[in-house]
Amino acid sequence: MKVFITGGSGFVGQEIIHHLFSAGHSVRALVRAEGSLTHFNGVEESIGDTTQPESLWEQLLGCDAVIHLVGIIREFPKKEVTFKNLHVKSTANVLQAAAEQGVKRYLQMSANGTREYAVSKYHQTKWEAEEMVRQSNLDWTIFRPSLIYGPKDQFINMLAQLIKVLPIVPVMGDGRYQLQPVNVTDVAKGFVAALDKKETAGKTYQCCGPEAFSYDQLLDIIAQTLGQVAGVRKIHQPLWLMKPMVAALQSIPQFPMSSDQLQMLLEGNICTDMCWQEDLFLELHNLSSSIRTYL
Repeated sequence: MKVFITGGSGFVGQEIIHHLFSAGHSVRALVRAEGSLTHFNGVEESIGDTTQPESLWEQLLGCDAVIHLVGIIREFPKKEVTFKNLHVKSTANVLQAAAEQGVKRYLQMSANGTREYAVSKYHQTKWEAEEMVRQSNLDWTIFRPSLIYGPKDQFINMLAQLIKVLPIVPVMGDGRYQLQPVNVTDVAKGFVAALDKKETAGKTYQCCGPEAFSYDQLLDIIAQTLGQVAGVRKIHQPLWLMKPMVAALQSIPQFPMSSDQLQMLLEGNICTDMCWQEDLFLELHNLSSSIRTYL
């Protein structure tokens, strides 16, 4: 199968490309700059931009499936890096290109917690994108991963760095909100396995790992992996103080959090349905043993 992939140069995208090749598929990857994926032998790079529909003209011809991964976790409006552009408009453009160029199989990267009437703009725009996918005439499957971890992730590695350099780690709120991180390899295998499984068409999958932890527990697991047997010392910051502070500082690119990200963290991130594991025949990785390989 020849697969057209957007967002292939990202953390998840590169893992999916690796597993596409392992499964015997060929890959055409949309990139904004030539040479973005030269470390993959055999990737056909195609120059374009999902926010520019004219750049997708004839890019999908000859492909059997589309994997659309483009997305952001934080907005920078001055650079036109917005949820509306990267989630909604990009999805609309790729769906249109797939329909016009005769590609029927379509896999969409969404996010766990996406729902109608979500509080965060991130989830609101992910929902808009999902709705467009569901209303299309394509054979679609939507994936909603939880927090994705792996050797090049931002979340676990960021927490590990904080634990290394700070004597006391700040925690937003009470630290009891639940997270169910998923290994990037499991996400990639899920996407690749779904490609030729007709029974997955028309389904939306929550994608979580096998275990849920509170944020405090997750910090302790990371600390223990780093050799701090007793876990990590924490200071819980009151939300009445942190919410306005984050809102005031989020426009600074170096500030590590936005109001949207804080909202999503406090909501928690767990799965109520794990049928993706059964449908796609996945053996899910354990977080504790997995992070030992790269922290």
